[in-house]
Amino acid sequence: MENSLQLNRFYFKITDCKTHEYNILIRSESNQQQVQIGYTPLTKSLVFLEQSPFSDYLKLHEHQLRKMLHNKRPDTFYVGFELYFVLWENKDMTAFSNRSAILVVDRSADERKIFVLKSETQTPTRVYTDGSFLEKKGKGGYVVLIKRPNKNYQLHTYESGKKSSSLIELEAAIKSLEILKDVKHIRIISDSQYVRKGLTAWVPIWELNDWRTVNGEKVKNITYWKYFDVLTMGKRIEFEWVKAHANHFENTLCDLYAKKLASS
Repeated sequence: MENSLQLNRFYFKITDCKTHEYNILIRSESNQQQVQIGYTPLTKSLVFLEQSPFSDYLKLHEHQLRKMLHNKRPDTFYVGFELYFVLWENKDMTAFSNRSAILVVDRSADERKIFVLKSETQTPTRVYTDGSFLEKKGKGGYVVLIKRPNKNYQLHTYESGKKSSSLIELEAAIKSLEILKDVKHIRIISDSQYVRKGLTAWVPIWELNDWRTVNGEKVKNITYWKYFDVLTMGKRIEFEWVKAHANHFENTLCDLYAKKLASS
């Protein structure tokens, strides 16, 4: 069985700044241990200002800590800035960074489990989604192509009034779960990393940080992400990414229909 990930929550506050290096307090929410680190956004230099078992723990997860710091905009580094952030226990960074990996959100039981699929044990219902927005036309459309085990394809097409390709891609994924509300095991195949990473990397963290980003801002499209998350309850959802315009039959078909809807 695949190992699921555990999330640990930490408090983060910038307490001082000297010569472009920011002193940052990090405190564990679980045991209240804390440590000071120094970080310089210009050079991306990270130093641990104290040595302790807690600093050793953070060093074990330094890649995730650095990624969080690197993703912060320069203007959000100032004395007094605070937020909560999350580190994943037992996260295989190589596996999760592999775009070809199939990521799984399993909510068939009470606990949310997130992991990389290691082997195929069952045949899920496959759903291929794609969305398109044409700025010149000011229109969008999306497609949901369903392939149930041992059954023919079902094609669903929809126009969209949204003005963002990413949001339209998210609309398509949401619609697929609405259509398949009675199906428990689904694989969503999409060329959108926005869709793939949303429920497998971002939503669990946003939930623990009051739906705020690492920059302290409210998450964009928050209503859609919350609804998408609710639709996964009681289900096992797999996410497979395919490269766009790479002669993938179902993805190409969805792309053609989505562009036709957006251009009509």
